[in-house]
Amino acid sequence: MQSLILSMAVACSTLSAQTPKASTKKAVVQRANELTLAGLRPGKDNSIRAVQLYKQADLKTVKEDAQLHWSDACRKQTLSMDLDSEMKVQVIRVAEADWLQGDCVRVPPSPWKTGRGLRVQDEAKRVTQLYGQPDSRSPSSKGGKTLELLYYAFDWAGSDVPQVMEVLCTKDSAVQPGRVLEITLAAPSL
Repeated sequence: MQSLILSMAVACSTLSAQTPKASTKKAVVQRANELTLAGLRPGKDNSIRAVQLYKQADLKTVKEDAQLHWSDACRKQTLSMDLDSEMKVQVIRVAEADWLQGDCVRVPPSPWKTGRGLRVQDEAKRVTQLYGQPDSRSPSSKGGKTLELLYYAFDWAGSDVPQVMEVLCTKDSAVQPGRVLEITLAAPSL
C-alpha cells in the first residue's frame, strides 16, 4: 500500500513539473492584416467607386492620369490613390497636410481610416496595438521632421489581400506621445 501511495505521489509530482503554469505564460499579440483604407480596398475597388464615395462638396477632388487626390482642409488631410491601366485602385494613402487652410467649425473625426479604425493623428502606439509588431521599423523624415516608418507585409494572409501597409509616425518625446502622420495600403500586384 505504501508503494502504491509513493508511486502516485511521484506520478503527480512528475505531471505537475511537466505542466506549465498559467502565470509563467506570456501574452502573445496576434498579428492582424488590413483590407481597407478610407473605405476602399486596393486591388479590388476602382476609380468610379472612389469618386462616388468622396464626391462631397467640401472636398477638393483632383483627377490625373493614374491618380486621384482629395484634400480636406478642415481636417488638414489628403487622400490619394494610384490607379492601374484598368483604373483599379492599387495604392491608397492618407496623410497629414498642415499646409491646408480651412475656415471650419468643429468637425467629426475623419472617415479616412483603416478597417481596424487607425487614423492619421492617432497615437503611434495604437498601430502596434491593432496590428502587432511591424516587420520592420526604420528612421525616416518628411518636411524636416524626424519620423519612424513602420512596415507591415501581409503576404502571410494570402495573395488576395493587400500586401503592404506603411505607417509613418512622429517619435515619442518627453512631452508628447508619437502620432500617426501617414498611412499607405498597397494591393498585391505591387
